Amino acid sequence: MSKLLDDVVGELSKLPGIGRRTALRLAIHMLRMEREDVSEMTAAIDAFRNNIRYCRQCNNLSDDELCPVCADSDRDRSVVCVVEQVSDVISIENTRQYKGLYHVLGGVISPMQGIGPSDLKIDLLLDNIAKGEIKEVILAISTTVEGETTQFYITRRLEGCEGVKVSTIARGIGFGDEIEYADELTIAHAIHNRTNVK
Repeated sequence: MSKLLDDVVGELSKLPGIGRRTALRLAIHMLRMEREDVSEMTAAIDAFRNNIRYCRQCNNLSDDELCPVCADSDRDRSVVCVVEQVSDVISIENTRQYKGLYHVLGGVISPMQGIGPSDLKIDLLLDNIAKGEIKEVILAISTTVEGETTQFYITRRLEGCEGVKVSTIARGIGFGDEIEYADELTIAHAIHNRTNVK
């Protein structure tokens, strides 16, 4: 195999869910693409990686200080949906059923991977709640062992927040499933039928 091809396959196979076979197919496909299209693709990836920011209010991906959701004055600012990753925000937004704000933790508590509560954006969530506008926190965290641990930890931290209702999304999503991979109807059903934790 050409060293150049082998290098591209090696880099592409670093992506999640992309094995060497798929990486090889992608690399061969790129050879068939117009040079300008490949240049535009690599420029977009480079710009994304170098210029993307995190919203100062919710930790979602943003091109500016505030993400589009936080900057939208039509959103319900009394409700915040806490999720693990940016991909969870996208999944919930695709349902077009939720009109509140989000808070992206940036992962879940996982001692096995060396991720503790201080590695997540939990303090930012508490700072936002302390401003007094938020009346409900929806915990939309995966039902994995790590997700349940994270949810329990956040629920305990929110116990001192007077006047704030804490709920979880309904268990339309099966135990062990991740929100990112659930279909839109299941997510919409889970959001509408959330249950109170506090």
